[in-house]
Parts: sequence; C-alpha cells; structure tokens
Amino acid sequence: MSTFRFTKPDNFPPVLKNIIIINVLVFVAQSILDKQYQLTDKLILQPILSPALKEALHQISPTETFPSFQPYQIFTHMFAHAPMPNIFHILFNMFTLWMFGRILENVWGGKRFLIFYLASGIGAAALHLLIQYFRCEALLHAIQANDMDGIMKYKGALAGALGASGAVMGVMAAFAYTFPNTELYIMFLPIPIKAKWAVLGFVAIDIFGGLSSVSGDNIAHFAHLGGAITGFIIVYIWNKTNRRTLY
Repeated sequence: MSTFRFTKPDNFPPVLKNIIIINVLVFVAQSILDKQYQLTDKLILQPILSPALKEALHQISPTETFPSFQPYQIFTHMFAHAPMPNIFHILFNMFTLWMFGRILENVWGGKRFLIFYLASGIGAAALHLLIQYFRCEALLHAIQANDMDGIMKYKGALAGALGASGAVMGVMAAFAYTFPNTELYIMFLPIPIKAKWAVLGFVAIDIFGGLSSVSGDNIAHFAHLGGAITGFIIVYIWNKTNRRTLY
C-alpha cells in the first residue's frame, strides 16, 4: 500500500529568502556607507579597460579616475542595487524574484535553485563584459581618430552593471520554459499574457534597447540577455529528457 503526502508550497523557501535578505542588507549598507567608502563603485561590475584605452582616457582627463574591473565584481554586482533614494530598483527586482523564484525553488529544491541563480548571474556578467569590451575598443578608436560623434556614441562603454536583474531574467526564462502557458498580468496591460510570450517580449525589449542608442537609457540590456540565455540553456539541459513544449 502506497501513501501520498501533500506538501504545501513554501511562499518564502529558504534559499530565496536568504538571497533577498542579502540583497536588502547590501542595499542598506550602500545607503549608509556609500558616501564614505564608495561602496557601490566597488561592488558594481566595471568594464575591462585595455591599457591603451586607459592611457587615452588619462590624456583626455588627467585628473579623472576611471572604473577598474575586479574579478569579485562578477559575484557582487548581482547582490547590489542603486542606493537610496532610488528604492524602486531593488523593490522591482526582489518582487520579481520572489514571484517566479519561489515556484522554481519549490519544484527544484534549494540546492538546484541556488546553483541556477548564481549561474544565471554569472552568465549575465559574462555577456555584459564581452559587449562592453567591444564597445570600449570602439571608444578607443573614436578617441584616436578624434571622432566626437563616435566618442559620444560609445561613452556608455565605461558604464558598469549593477543589480540582480540579469539573474532574475534567468529565473523568468526558466519559469517561462517550465510553465509556458501560465497566464500573467503585466502592469498597464488589461489582459493576461502567457508566460512564454511575456518573457519573449521582455527579451525583445532588451535586444532593441541593447542595439539602439536611446538617450538616458542606463539599463544594462545585455546583462539581462546574458541572464535569460544562460537560464534558458540550463533549464533546457536539465529538462531535455522530459522536454516541455513551448507551444
């Protein structure tokens, strides 16, 4: 005789809860200590600058300090957000993580979810660094050619990536693959949208944002795409023996 035991899903499974707590604690530390210790500048994922670009930038602005990449930033950037008074950055990321992540951790278990989350964040960092490297090389050529239009076009190459958005995009991609027909209500849209189409829509927005040069856009679109691609690949590999249809 077999027995069946129903386990109620945990609204705040332990790994997800600890990830959110770490993000909140880092946010509080940034908000309190940033002016004194420039904590955000140390935690943010800075671009990798070639020696030639550093020299060119120094010649343009001898007194200005330019960002410096450190390997630990591949991990720290995904636990840090814009400090106070910008509270919406961390609120949106943590709410989205809770909304989708709690379901995946309940299905996968804590260990697998943690591995997945960190891998998605690392994938986000990898694609962001790669794209920024090519943009930095284009910036260097523009500086050497005294091309002001090119300098203005590629000055964003010096920007870093900050926040859990890349890892969260991986979580969203995994949710859309695992539960493609789950209906979601998106802000400002009056009708429900299936998860697979909603996430594909967010990916399309990031592709457009990453390839276009929109004034005032400070979103690391390629970090989002890196997280989504990494998350999709991982969940595809995990489920290839029990593939779920996307249609």
